[in-house]
Amino acid sequence: MNIIKTKIIQCAALTTLALSPLALEAKTINLAFTQTMDSQYGAAGNAFKSELEKLSDHKIEVDLKPAGALGGEREVVESLQLGIIEMTISSTGPLGNFDKDVYLFDFPYVFESYDHAHRVLDSHIGKDILNGMSEHQIKGLAWGENGFRQLTYNGDPILKPEDLKGKKIRTMENWVHLATFNALGASPIPMSWTEVFTALQQGTIDGQENPINLAVTSKLYEVQKQASMTQHLYSPAVIAMSQGYWDGLNSNEQKWVQQAADVAAKVMRQSREKLENEASDQLTQKGMTIHKVDIAPFVKATEGVRNKIAKEMEFTEKLAEIKSMK
Repeated sequence: MNIIKTKIIQCAALTTLALSPLALEAKTINLAFTQTMDSQYGAAGNAFKSELEKLSDHKIEVDLKPAGALGGEREVVESLQLGIIEMTISSTGPLGNFDKDVYLFDFPYVFESYDHAHRVLDSHIGKDILNGMSEHQIKGLAWGENGFRQLTYNGDPILKPEDLKGKKIRTMENWVHLATFNALGASPIPMSWTEVFTALQQGTIDGQENPINLAVTSKLYEVQKQASMTQHLYSPAVIAMSQGYWDGLNSNEQKWVQQAADVAAKVMRQSREKLENEASDQLTQKGMTIHKVDIAPFVKATEGVRNKIAKEMEFTEKLAEIKSMK
């Protein structure tokens, strides 16, 4: 009888252990982004993974999917909405197609410095836009950073707006960006980032625009010989989760995810600064010529775009508030 009782107790103990949270299989979050692991996206991804796995005691694991492994940004955002992919770090480029308020940050020459941009993103303006993404099945968690966007290209130096006339410049799939480059006289071509290197290599496009450190991490110096520091747009990045997946997490898990996203956003900004500070010297060593540019003519050339689109989208007051925060 004692042997039978012992066996029953042992079985009960094993059953309890099997049903305990520690014995359950860890949840896995796929975190997709289009840039490489040595970019600020990779730094943010690693920081998010490390922090969330530590906070959750590995009850939640993070599987990083860099370099467009799960598709371009637009495809990933759509998959987020459908609950196919759990998380992404994305530029705001494709997000405006789903949530027009995101376009507020995509106007040319709206931010005068990184400090200015950070004040706005960390204010009620940035928080309201993150919260508003939930209406589109996207849980906005935190604002990371791409940085101020510059031009890389082949051909004659671009030092003033008229030098862009007829240049085929890849832009993000963002109609505000398209309008900006049309105003500057270029021929903008929207294209997924995953296609850009090959398009530059084959001469399908003359150049592209992105934060300058991306020219290093994506080895654009292999197919581009010139860069102009036009600072025409500031580009934030959003750390976001599928709203459906977020809703399926318990309150503790949501708290862990939010804390990890906040850490990742901070690391992303720090990484952008470091990479950007090193980029010009690295690109020069790789044979690229870096041109400093007087941005005043570019600001003037895009004034009509800012005013017209702001009025159409009812952003005039918000843009004035952003300007006042410089």
